[in-house]
Amino acid sequence: MTGHVLDNPIWEALQSRHRDIALARGDVARYPAQIAPFLGVPSEGVDVADGLAALIEPGETTLLLDRMPQVPPGFEGRKLAMLAQMVCTQPVEETDGPEIIQLDEAHREDVLALTALVYPHYFRPHTMQLGRYFGIYQDGRLAAIIGERMGMDEWQEISAVCTHPDFLGRGYARHLLGMLSNDVLAQGRTPYLHVANENARAKDLYLRSGYTVRRDIPFFSLHRTG
Repeated sequence: MTGHVLDNPIWEALQSRHRDIALARGDVARYPAQIAPFLGVPSEGVDVADGLAALIEPGETTLLLDRMPQVPPGFEGRKLAMLAQMVCTQPVEETDGPEIIQLDEAHREDVLALTALVYPHYFRPHTMQLGRYFGIYQDGRLAAIIGERMGMDEWQEISAVCTHPDFLGRGYARHLLGMLSNDVLAQGRTPYLHVANENARAKDLYLRSGYTVRRDIPFFSLHRTG
């Protein structure tokens, strides 16, 4: 391990940018369930049984990156995948496309409908509290979105890069990615993101846009059975 903040992004975000909304018990912290399903610990194998019992409801599943605590009785831990953690250190070539608007509470139901269709496991009713979200409307319908999720002082995760199936192939994701990546860079922060290695289409988009793979990072679930 390098000790870099991106090696433990959930924990680091909950200790910095999102500490005001973090739910914490000792060496375990999480986002409220209505905001995001993510939980973090400072080190691999840490014993946080009491904290897990206090923060995770029976029947609930949380998600972790890189660090898994000791799994106490009444919980089930599972490695889900290895994700590519990608970073963008140089401005992205922006593409032409439709108008991009910043999304707010007035657009929330449209965002929830789109994410329920194409991004169902990670987006919650109040995920938009984590950062800025942007979208493209076509013919009165929300066609594509992008947003900011976890972040630290010098780093900002790009997330929810998704397009409605009826609007695939029009370059909307690349249009949104270029705009937001460059905006984050202009603020003096570095954009990063996570993508399943099996998601070749998305990973290729990020590579073509100038993102590079920093490392593969393990992705876990932790479920409370009772």
